[in-house]
Amino acid sequence: MAIQWYPGHMHKARKQIEEIISKIDLVIEVLDARIPYSSENPMIQTLRKNTPCIKILNKADLADPDITQMWLDHFKAQEHVTAIALTTSNLKQVQSIPDVCRAMVPEKDQEHRVLNTMIMGIPNVGKSTLINALAGRVVAKTGNEPAVTKSQQRINLQNGIVLSDTPGILWPKVENESSGYRLAVTGAIKDTAMNYEDVAFFAIEYLCSAYPERLKERYKIESLPDDPMMVFEAIGRARGAIKSGHRINYHKVSELILHEIRSGKLGQLSLETPSMALQEQEETLIKVEEKRKATEQKLAMSKKKRRK
Repeated sequence: MAIQWYPGHMHKARKQIEEIISKIDLVIEVLDARIPYSSENPMIQTLRKNTPCIKILNKADLADPDITQMWLDHFKAQEHVTAIALTTSNLKQVQSIPDVCRAMVPEKDQEHRVLNTMIMGIPNVGKSTLINALAGRVVAKTGNEPAVTKSQQRINLQNGIVLSDTPGILWPKVENESSGYRLAVTGAIKDTAMNYEDVAFFAIEYLCSAYPERLKERYKIESLPDDPMMVFEAIGRARGAIKSGHRINYHKVSELILHEIRSGKLGQLSLETPSMALQEQEETLIKVEEKRKATEQKLAMSKKKRRK
């Protein structure tokens, strides 16, 4: 499922970021702790270049803590990058961010100069909620659906740090199919931009492999079938998602599964690991290159036909 969802305000946001990024001392990128790779916008790396960056793995209370630690180690191994995991409802965790910011740009702190930071992230990773927690007041709109923030604003945190907020931006096309599904599973894209049944089945297929005991416990399934579709149907029967003729209501089951993943009712789940991300990244690069070559061949053949 290749996601293409790039509203006009997102294009405008990129242009605005390009105009001011040279004046920014530090970038704060907010990621979803359940999908740090899939929620990491490659455009941000391009825009920030060597500007120091803090990767914030938000919604850590919903993610598998062991896998979250793998991601923290992964990001901290990168140049000019550090990472912290938190939950915005935990104010003590949030209040540690300014100290991390100063540690990343110590020369600003020593000279008592204002630290200009920019907070970025894809839609629905909790960026606005984090800003409000940092500011100690409501300065950014929040919502439980993507694309709530649609314009930039500068926020003085009153502690020597000025924060530039940006709208959540997706890149023009999510090339990695699995990342597209994960974004849909966690609600980073609007539900109208996806097929509920396909996304829920992707989730069940992964959970059968990574967290089978969670499924058995949550849906009271004594023995988990080998076929993910049969698991899907077993959940439907367990929850009474049945249509006339004793048929499974797949849409209702899909809504149930996605809601329970997003709300944490299935426990702390992570949908990807650093090793998975590395493999998928390599596979995606190969596919993109193959598509590029195929497009070039088609264009060359088209030119030949026009010349005849």
